[in-house]
Amino acid sequence: MTSTKTCEFVSPRHPDKLCDYLADILLDAYMDLDPKSRVAIEIMGGHDNISVSGEVTSNARVNIENIIKSILGEKYSVKIYISQQSPFISRGVDNGGAGDQGIMIGYASSETKNFMPLEYELARKLCNKIYSQFPFDGKTQVTIENGKIKTAVASFQKTSSVELEKLVRNLISAEEYLINPAGEWETGGFDADSGLSGRKIAIDNYGPEVGIGGGSFSGKDWTKVDRSGAYMARRIAVDLLKKHSAKTVRTKLAYAIGKKKPVMAVAEIDGKEEKIIGYDLSSKGICEFLSLGKIKFRRTAAWGHFGREFPWG
Repeated sequence: MTSTKTCEFVSPRHPDKLCDYLADILLDAYMDLDPKSRVAIEIMGGHDNISVSGEVTSNARVNIENIIKSILGEKYSVKIYISQQSPFISRGVDNGGAGDQGIMIGYASSETKNFMPLEYELARKLCNKIYSQFPFDGKTQVTIENGKIKTAVASFQKTSSVELEKLVRNLISAEEYLINPAGEWETGGFDADSGLSGRKIAIDNYGPEVGIGGGSFSGKDWTKVDRSGAYMARRIAVDLLKKHSAKTVRTKLAYAIGKKKPVMAVAEIDGKEEKIIGYDLSSKGICEFLSLGKIKFRRTAAWGHFGREFPWG
């Protein structure tokens, strides 16, 4: 039986990832000054314009425009549309409940050392290695068939296709290489396209082969369970994979707004379902267990949220 899988990855200079970074660096700015801040920020950017929207309730005073211009440059026009958190949401969170309803998926696989899907890890590593030589906007994509690499794709701004292909061939052995398949390109990032935070949710999670809950991460504090719950779901998946020496583990958490405990907490261990027990799955419990109050969330905005040196694995 043939098994074919493909995963893409993008560099930190991709417009969507630039927006994720801006959202998380603003989140960090609020949390550094007021750890009790409630933050849900979304960024849209491109062509010398940045729009910041969302809800913030905080005692901190953060100069959003100055922070963004310090990163992108003075030429950018920054428009800010921020209000306080809805009272309907805050009264539920104040009582220790979840900041929203939603479903969070965790995953762990034994096919790589960091428990990530093989096609995901190949695409990420390739993108990372290329970016270390060419720190620009760019994408990679890797297709595997029965564990063997069939096709490697790389498109990077400001690169010679000849030089890029030489680098890619040294980094990964594939049957086919597609290097700058639409031709070489000089203009990238916000100069070439618009970006939006939370748009690369497959890359932020486990790639397209693993179902995800749908919530985005960047710009959200730990009371938002679509972020903290997803991190906890991953941690539990890794714990159970190790405990049972399993091939794959998929965990599922579901929350109702304002309620402390999830309405669903189950794990599929090599396809067999069992309930998740032994963890405090309230947002506060997750924050304490994973030390989310000490995390600089800007570090998560590039290179994916899982399979790295974070407490959730």
